Amino acid sequence: MAILTTEEMEDMSKDKLEERLDELQLELAKEKAQVKIGGVPENPGKMNEMKRTIARIKTKLSEM
Repeated sequence: MAILTTEEMEDMSKDKLEERLDELQLELAKEKAQVKIGGVPENPGKMNEMKRTIARIKTKLSEM
């Protein structure tokens, strides 16, 4: 899943943002579960970027 930029978020509706938020939270939970059971994440930086994107989406939704 591609990480959203702020420009992409500007063009999205509230429903689309909420849908993308759910997808990102699910993907982040899967990555965290993989690490918890002793696995190594494919891309450790991706988890941090997902967290930042989730925060950006939540901020954008609160502005709407």
